[in-house]
Amino acid sequence: MMGTPQSGATVRPRKIRWLFSTDHHVIGLQYLALACVAVTVGVGLSLFMRLHLIAPDFVVPGHGPILPEDYLALVTLHGTLMLFFVLTTAPQSGFGNLILPAQIGSRRMAFPGLNAAGFWTTALALVVLLGSTFVQGGAAISGWTAYPPLSAIAAAGPGQGLGMDLWLGSIALFAVGTGIASVNTLTTVIRFRCEGMTWERLPLTVWAWFTAALLSLIAFSVLLAALVLLFLDRHAATGFFVPQGDVLSSVVRAAAVHGNGSPLLWLHLFWFFGHPEVYIAILPGMGLTSMLLANFSRRRVYAYQMMIATTLLIGGLGILVWGHHMFVAGLNPFVGTAFSISTMAIALPSAAKVLSWLATTWRSRPHFATPMLFSLGFVSFFVVGGLSGPILAQPILDQYLHNTFFVVAHFHLIMAMAGVFGLFAGVYYYFPLIAGRYLSEGLGRVHFWGTLGGAYATFLPMHMTGLAGEPRHYAQLTGIPNAAARLLAQTLPLQRHISYAAFFLAASQLPFVWNVIRSARWGDLAQPNPWNATTLEWHPALAPFAEEGSSSDEQIVAYCSPCAYDPGAGWAGFTPQWQEIPASNVKRE
Repeated sequence: MMGTPQSGATVRPRKIRWLFSTDHHVIGLQYLALACVAVTVGVGLSLFMRLHLIAPDFVVPGHGPILPEDYLALVTLHGTLMLFFVLTTAPQSGFGNLILPAQIGSRRMAFPGLNAAGFWTTALALVVLLGSTFVQGGAAISGWTAYPPLSAIAAAGPGQGLGMDLWLGSIALFAVGTGIASVNTLTTVIRFRCEGMTWERLPLTVWAWFTAALLSLIAFSVLLAALVLLFLDRHAATGFFVPQGDVLSSVVRAAAVHGNGSPLLWLHLFWFFGHPEVYIAILPGMGLTSMLLANFSRRRVYAYQMMIATTLLIGGLGILVWGHHMFVAGLNPFVGTAFSISTMAIALPSAAKVLSWLATTWRSRPHFATPMLFSLGFVSFFVVGGLSGPILAQPILDQYLHNTFFVVAHFHLIMAMAGVFGLFAGVYYYFPLIAGRYLSEGLGRVHFWGTLGGAYATFLPMHMTGLAGEPRHYAQLTGIPNAAARLLAQTLPLQRHISYAAFFLAASQLPFVWNVIRSARWGDLAQPNPWNATTLEWHPALAPFAEEGSSSDEQIVAYCSPCAYDPGAGWAGFTPQWQEIPASNVKRE
């Protein structure tokens, strides 16, 4: 049986070898483990942020009160950890390594050694980032966007010294590691497809990983160049981002006069990366959701070729809309209009995906297993979070909402929660394949409903505080005089509610943690292909961590497209891609 736990004598030597393994299954698990470390730290930091906003005088044991620079460091580290080391790493590199090769009928990634090097580069990036919190001068406080001129001048204030240098080094290492992983993914999909696996027969998950890898290669290359330029501004007296004669204080004036650059250049370079990053994080979830909705509805994906096209369109348009992050940065109004139109245009392929999801499940009798629930949750967050996108795409509205909690609500719903629900769907769906055991359905449902309710209770009210004009990044909501005090006093009750909901959302993850620990050792043994799926990763010869002597030399052939389900035959009506189609059914295929 695939994934059946081995004897202790077999497992112990294997665990030692796994540390520097080039097996893509092992590397995938290593990426997921790294993401677990990052998400644990990132969530903990966010809870300290929420606690400080409602209780600014709270003294952290062993640290003391949270000062404004401490709060900004929390914001910076939280955003960096979640965006780079969780939402980018887990879906693209974690599940990509675990599942992608088998879905195209391959037994390995194109470059196993390079694959391992990519992981260890990413792991080193995480170590450097976490280590930056312990250096003299404190961790970086410039946010995950690191806007100059403050980030370009080492003497600008707390957190702009060695901590900022280490932040730049960490993200540069991450960009290199992601570039390595992207080259590996693209080469694997192009060169290592099995016999019969044409482009039209690729699962939508593979199309999503492929498109996200293309975006990563382009976007992270630009980010890496920008990071190098910013480092040179800080230490080599260049002037890419520092205007000549820029005066921040008498201390840093001498460091600033050498420059004749513009902070707008950083904004263009950073957001050319930053907006594709949204789709790098969410495209794998889109692909998996499409496949799971079809699986548990026993339906073919509606308009399959259109779904392939919309994936590519979202990727292509995603690199053309970066300017909508800069509507308040002094852009020419005509340029702003162009970016507004391109931003509205990207809603068309996104809406087409939603319509396909609805049509796929329409009048079906879905099997509401936990992976299906999280897939439906993904659709929910994608739609609700996406509704505020066209609002922010209007320059006149964005000028008011740009630096408020409205934007925080938007990207946490559309990217963070949708992306996380895609990850949870993948964990519940693929756990039997990886561990050979089922996760508990009861605990899974408790986890789903708690997370769904907690997420909406946390992020929906942020729209209201943003519409009221409450700015984000404020370290304290009390003690500010005059009009600001009246505004913050009105929104403080909602902020208390948001903080309590955030603690509930974090606590809702405990059933999941216990479910994984318990099921890995004592869960019910899984049957081969327990979800009656059609894609090749469920082929017995491609099972991860299969026992020695399994049919590893069996030739893999794809005979048909994925999602070949027969609704009239119920749960058992499906044709796997590895099953040869009878001659009478060839026309149908």
